[in-house]
Amino acid sequence: MPGTSRKAAIALAVSASIALLATACTGQADSGASDDASKETTLNFWHAWSAPSEVKAVRELVAGFEKTHPQIHVNVVGNMTDDKINQALRTGGGKAPDVISSFTTNSVGRFCSSGALVDLNPFFEKSGIDPEKTFPKAMNEYTQFEGDRCAVPLLGDAYGLYYNKTAFEKAGIAGPPKTWSEFEKVAEKLTIPQGDTYKQLGFMPNYHGWETTTEHYLGQFSPTYFDKDGKSNVAKDPAFAKAFTVQKKLVDALGGYRKLETYRSKLGDEWGPKHPFHTGQVAMQLDGEWRLGMALDTKPKFEIGVAPLPVPDDQADQYGKGYITGTIAGIAATSTKQNAAWELVKYMTTDTDAVVNFSNAIHNVPSTLAALKSPNLKYDPRFKTFLEIAANPDSTTAPASVNGGVYLTTIQEFGYDYESGKATDLKAGLKKTAQQIDTDIAQAK
Repeated sequence: MPGTSRKAAIALAVSASIALLATACTGQADSGASDDASKETTLNFWHAWSAPSEVKAVRELVAGFEKTHPQIHVNVVGNMTDDKINQALRTGGGKAPDVISSFTTNSVGRFCSSGALVDLNPFFEKSGIDPEKTFPKAMNEYTQFEGDRCAVPLLGDAYGLYYNKTAFEKAGIAGPPKTWSEFEKVAEKLTIPQGDTYKQLGFMPNYHGWETTTEHYLGQFSPTYFDKDGKSNVAKDPAFAKAFTVQKKLVDALGGYRKLETYRSKLGDEWGPKHPFHTGQVAMQLDGEWRLGMALDTKPKFEIGVAPLPVPDDQADQYGKGYITGTIAGIAATSTKQNAAWELVKYMTTDTDAVVNFSNAIHNVPSTLAALKSPNLKYDPRFKTFLEIAANPDSTTAPASVNGGVYLTTIQEFGYDYESGKATDLKAGLKKTAQQIDTDIAQAK
């Protein structure tokens, strides 16, 4: 499971302005990568993990590589934010990273379009590896931008539904809801009012409610964020209006925005032991695979159930899909050791045993199709739900953009206005949101 620093880095990177290297450099075939990977060399590998157990896992991953590649030594530097990485990518030099790992898939569009990381397509081709057959569909998509595959998946995160099985049994609910209409009924049934607040809330639907972001909701509706010309599709694809309508209906059905926000403000934070799902104050929770371990560590007084998130009623046949994101790895365009760097990247991201062992240690979802099916994976039986979500070809992600996650922030901002009643015209609001997204992208080019 990721530490607080990891999720904070993701949240900050969505809206942060990241300055990246402007020099184009596109891979082994045309980047001048001429180093001999069979000769003695040392690589610098920068990553963002900071928790002691995670840092140890990274070291073990690298040790496995050095054992199979004794001529290549790796200097590992942890707890590196995107800001620090980007500064080093611009500067270059002997101490700069040859290989980087980032928690932020939202940065892929910037990394690729700016040339800060090399295009890995020529490396994959020379190694005889087909990314489409190697990585789950959503992970394969979020590591490239406009044909430039400047990143590769290095473990992933899948989002699903956690539910209080004890509360379900007490309310006479047989199992987790599969469609949003079923979900609304279950959420209402699980909600126990207490004066002007709640003794138990079935679900916290508000966009400030921990992981209940607009993009996580939207993932279940399989939206097309941009049209073939790169223009925002927010006002045109009915998936967006449907997702906003479903969420607003939930907010209204469960007590209204103000009552829910008042209740939420008095609950525990996302990373502490007093998270409201852990304490039983909220009976269902949209969250990532790491929540299971965090919840079990608090020894809750109820049995935890895990299932995929509901899907729209007209997509019932796609139940089992979810929203996917994760960690990425890439090779610095400033590196003079790109062939050796590729050997490290290839090992960390495509060697089945390496991916499985790293997944077992970090407790994130494996990022290759082979690793997802490996008998050597060690996990709580409930974790299997997330493995299946990751492997599901209907699972979705948010596409890369030239200005990173700015468009996602714009959509989220409209979500805040719509759920609170500040914005009442959904059609007009989505149109204005699309125009803002197009303006921002045009200015970033």
